[in-house]
Amino acid sequence: MADAREQALAETYDLLMFDLDGVVYVDGRVVAGAPEGIAWSRRAGAQVAFITNNASRTPVQVAAHLRELGIEAAPADVVTSSQAAARLLRSRVGAGAAIAVLGTDGLLEALREQELEPVDVDVESAVAIVSGYAPEVRWKVIMQAAVRIRNGLPWWATNTDPTLPTGDGPAPGHGTLVRMISEFADVDPVVAGKPEKPLFDETLRRVGGARPLMVGDSLHTDIAGAHRAGIDSLLVLTGVTDLAELARARPDQRPTWIGHDLGVLGRPGVRAGQHDESWTAEGWTARVVDGRLVVEGSGSGDAWWACVGPALWSGLDAAGEPADISGVVAPAPDDRRG
Repeated sequence: MADAREQALAETYDLLMFDLDGVVYVDGRVVAGAPEGIAWSRRAGAQVAFITNNASRTPVQVAAHLRELGIEAAPADVVTSSQAAARLLRSRVGAGAAIAVLGTDGLLEALREQELEPVDVDVESAVAIVSGYAPEVRWKVIMQAAVRIRNGLPWWATNTDPTLPTGDGPAPGHGTLVRMISEFADVDPVVAGKPEKPLFDETLRRVGGARPLMVGDSLHTDIAGAHRAGIDSLLVLTGVTDLAELARARPDQRPTWIGHDLGVLGRPGVRAGQHDESWTAEGWTARVVDGRLVVEGSGSGDAWWACVGPALWSGLDAAGEPADISGVVAPAPDDRRG
């Protein structure tokens, strides 16, 4: 693999897997710089896939929305947790099986694509049940599904995202419903979406690529999923992760690269070097002193994040608790491009 410190990140990888909510759009509105960053990545020669745990929409609907936002996208570029869940179900129960659905269009279409028969949750012939994000589903249907799961109907879930980004901040995601049903039924579902591997496997199967990079905003799903899939990751800070969340990241939630937004894809990656208990990159130095993060110097925003991340994590590993970040302010996003 080419060295990402010598050429733009988008030129280092042959497949870029973009999460959607919090990376490309928030509340349906485009994230600043996302169309330009994705277009530049395509021109650099990378394959582009839009992968999402949100199971409510079909690839056709997602691709149409992306084009409305000024982003080149075809349905074949979109891979959903519904598709990954449907393939898992097909491999387990075989074609033609009736599957009870706690979900909406995206999940229904994915099941039919795999020659499965989606049915209502109260249909007795169902051999399994699958759930996905569907905010319009009525409480009565949720209760029926929970009871059937408690009574032994095998359960698949598209994802367990605890939150999803909105214009007003993080809101409860499908994982909130999964946790509630799981506690009631004393059953854990088979999960298809990030951070589990099936969605990554489905993306590679559909789009292809030997050197993939996961681009996401969530440590718990995107970055942890990349670790499980054994691939590199880029964390962008336009969604649910902020400096405080980064300071609490476990080893399996720590990204390969950090950037404020997708503009970082057009620049060489920045790595920090460690000197004793300090981390340095370009003109920045970061370290944790008496439990408090201290950042000194000047330089690019990319370099600031490159040294702050490892400084926070080494401090967390040493002390067992996150560093105090009060008063620490990140520099403005970079606007340069390699």
